[in-house]
Order: sequence, then structure tokens, then C-alpha cells
Amino acid sequence: MANLTLRNLTKSYGSTQVLHGINLEVGDGEFVVFVGPSGCGKSTTLRMIAGLEEVTSGEVLIGDRVVNNLEPKERDIAMVFQNYAIYPHMSVKKNIAFGLRSSSLSKPDKEKRIQEVAEILSMVPLLDRKPNALSGGQRQRVAIGRAMVRDPAVFLFDEPLSNLDAQLRTQMRLEIKKLHQRVGNTIVFVTHDQVEAMTMADRIVIMKDGHIQQVGTPAEVYHMPENAFVAQFIGAPSMNMLSGTLTVDGVALDAGTRFQTSQTSGTPQDVMVGVRPDDLTLEAGNPVVSGIVTVREPLGHETLIYVDTPSGEIIAKASGKTPPEVGAHVTLSADLENLHVFDAETGLALR
Repeated sequence: MANLTLRNLTKSYGSTQVLHGINLEVGDGEFVVFVGPSGCGKSTTLRMIAGLEEVTSGEVLIGDRVVNNLEPKERDIAMVFQNYAIYPHMSVKKNIAFGLRSSSLSKPDKEKRIQEVAEILSMVPLLDRKPNALSGGQRQRVAIGRAMVRDPAVFLFDEPLSNLDAQLRTQMRLEIKKLHQRVGNTIVFVTHDQVEAMTMADRIVIMKDGHIQQVGTPAEVYHMPENAFVAQFIGAPSMNMLSGTLTVDGVALDAGTRFQTSQTSGTPQDVMVGVRPDDLTLEAGNPVVSGIVTVREPLGHETLIYVDTPSGEIIAKASGKTPPEVGAHVTLSADLENLHVFDAETGLALR
């Protein structure tokens, strides 16, 4: 195991710069997830760590070694790809053993290591099967096993669950998390799915346009987003945004509602007020906005309601048993401590 450090990492393709000075410290044994929209630079960053992309400037350190000029096989990393990349003509055992092809271990030690990995991944009964006789989840476990058998300092996962169906993705998320708790290796995991990031990570790195927007625990990025992008990217459904003005007396929404906040401004300042659907309620309290229910989405224990308001369409959550009817006029309230205020121009949170 080892820590991982990125120092002022940049990447350019010709005159186009796609990464802009990435700085990050990943602790020994930490599970860090890179998340962001397509094209944000998360996979490029992972490939630079692996040595599959050349670093334009900056440094990649694994442990105390700068590895910029080392070949992938010299970096003590193992990578699991999106498309499994396992050999169809080889058995599960031979696919896992392929990770040891350049190892100096003796044959008995290699056999022992393969068996240990197969037991950890519950694949002992499958060792003699070919990949075409396996499910998608089992094939992904073979790819993970081939990486594990080397016992690398750092595991790199590049969207490994995106080809699986919803049920298998949930199962594999749990298996990878259990695997990390059991073996304790440093893991860097790339995904575009914020649910995967929230459920698996010790810390999340949220990226946009080649810049890191925020690094924090799942609770920190959810409850204390540093800007409006993070606030809307993390959480499903997305955070509602209401335009308004911050004054010395608090916030006045364009929809007409006024309320006190911990933020004030002597000079009127245009702001966006964010509130998550989970924090909006139909119960009496501090009214935020009113409107007409246009759509209902039953989810069993709760129902998502879409409300047409003077501030645009707002999403809230209501009871799964007694949701308001389509066409009903509703008033949505929220605890003031659950409102997030962002500068309308910069998008930065106003603390």
C-alpha cells in the first residue's frame, strides 16, 4: 500500500489544455472517487496516474517516488477497466494468473496467491470456467482478481460498473466496498455516477472542465457544497435553485418570499438559494415557495412532486401514501438551516 500525490498536474493536447493544475493527496489505504460529467478530465487524470497518458507538467508520486517517467508496469499499480479486458480463450484461473506473468514468485506461491484471491472474491467454484460462461458481475470480479493477485500499492478503477445492469451495479458496489475494507489497499475510482461516489468513497473529488471543484467526504460535499455546481451535481434529484437578492435583512426571493439567513449584505447582492427536494415539506413552517403540482412520480415510500412556481419548476418529496393531486396548489416550506446561498455571478457558496 502507498499514498498517492498529484502536484500541479496538467495535460494538454496540442494547444488545448484539458487539465489545469490538479493538486491532490490520497492517503495510504484511502478510497477516493473521482466524479464529474463527461469530459471533465477524471479518466485522463486516472490514466496519467497509471502511466497510460503522458504528463504535460506537474508530478505524480506513488509513495515517495516520482513516477512520471516510469512505465506502467514499474509503478506498482493495477488497473481495472470499464470493458473487463479479460481473455475469452482462458479460464478464470488463467486470467487471474495473467496478473502474475512477470512476477518472481515461485509456482507454488503463485498458486497460493491465486487461491487466496479466488476465495476473497468467492470465485473458487468458477476457476475452470471460460468467460463466456460467466455473468457480467462475475467477469468484472475476474478483472478485479487479476489486479488483486499482484497486491499493488494502488488500485485504479475506470468506470468498472457502467456496463452492468442496475441490480448488478448495486451488488458490485457492495462487493468492492467490502473488498476495500478487507484488504485495505489505496483505491482511486472513476465514475460519472454520483450515487456510486456517495456510497463507496472515503472522500470524493468532484471535477468540472479540468478543475477540481471540491474534495471532501460524502457528507461534506452533500451538506456543505462549495459552489452551485457541486450542490446540483451531488444529490438525486438535483438541488432546486431559486433566484433572489441578499440584503442586510436576509434574502428576498424573486418569487416574493422573504426570510432571514445567517448571510447578510449591506449592498444588495444577486444570489441563488439552493434547497434540496428532501428538505422541502408540505407541512406548515417557513414558507419558501408556492405553486401548482404538475407531475407526480411515485417511488413507493415517497412521491416526487414537480411544482410549477414563479421561480420555475421545483422538485419536492411528499408522502408515498397521500401525495397531493396533480393540479393542487401547494406551499413548500423548509428549515432555514437547510437553505444554501450562492453568489449568482461566481456560483460560490456564501458562508
